[in-house]
Amino acid sequence: MPTYFVAWWNLENLFDEEDAEALGRRPEKVARALGNSVSGWTPELRDRKIAQLATVVAGMNDGAGPDLLGVCEVENRFVVERLRDQVNATLPAPRRYEIVHADTDDARGIDVAFLYDAELFTVPDPREESVFFHVVMRRNATREIVQVTFVTAAGGRRLVVLGNHWPSRSGGRLESAGYRAIAGETLGYFHQRVVDILGAGTPVLVMGDFNDEPSDTSLVQHALSTRQSAKVLNARGRPLLWNLMWPAGGIPDGTFYFDNEPNVLDQILVNEPLIEPGAPWHVDAGSARIHKHPAMVDDGDYPKPVAFGGMGKPVDRDGFSDHFPVTAVLTETDPA
Repeated sequence: MPTYFVAWWNLENLFDEEDAEALGRRPEKVARALGNSVSGWTPELRDRKIAQLATVVAGMNDGAGPDLLGVCEVENRFVVERLRDQVNATLPAPRRYEIVHADTDDARGIDVAFLYDAELFTVPDPREESVFFHVVMRRNATREIVQVTFVTAAGGRRLVVLGNHWPSRSGGRLESAGYRAIAGETLGYFHQRVVDILGAGTPVLVMGDFNDEPSDTSLVQHALSTRQSAKVLNARGRPLLWNLMWPAGGIPDGTFYFDNEPNVLDQILVNEPLIEPGAPWHVDAGSARIHKHPAMVDDGDYPKPVAFGGMGKPVDRDGFSDHFPVTAVLTETDPA
């Protein structure tokens, strides 16, 4: 039975070089929004950060790299391509990664993207019917939810993946909560649409940086996620999502640290067809975890991620990102 190692990672402001606008890789609107924050962000620094990130990605899945990786806080397709190429240069056996990149309407130009092994998955043509960018409106357009329908090479089965980067807690967690509630409603709506259009047996994998904890209202009441698989299996009416990262909220750990407090902001959720006994797909719930590459962990009193910095923050050339990745394993039954 084929297994698939999936992962999500917020790459913390993986921006192109400071002169990207002159090179045609940064829209003038984004350049205005960024202002002087990209000053000093040289091609060498960009590539050093990408090399650091690639060591973590290549180390996933026992050193074989992920089969499917969702990322956020990337500026453009160019930096995602460089990351892909660097991951392959780091892996002992390169993989045929292809990219789905969402050029979103975020004011700072940070996007969501996927790397996927084209030997394992395809994105059917025409792509317009397989890739959707769902705009989240909060007074103006913000980071979009990216929906991709992948089809497995082994069994020819669909796997719908929704990549999320919800509005930040800037201005205060409670003050900004309404924005994430809107994002949660948007996710819940399009989960329902997938089920309505593609059928109730369609597996849906949700990954992202939600900027809220698993128990927060945006995820529980608006996105309709729960800590209990039984509730998902017994749901009537709107479909629910099982949040695999909920147990991580009960341990002294997190994917992101604010004021040295751990927060589980990065999460993986699944719908009923990924947990129903006897279904063609199954998630290994015990595989869901925070991925901690040893070099990423601060050796001080608080085991937070070692960030690379930049964009107005001090640069640590031995750093990575201010978020840890999260990972899980899916299994597809052998085709009949």
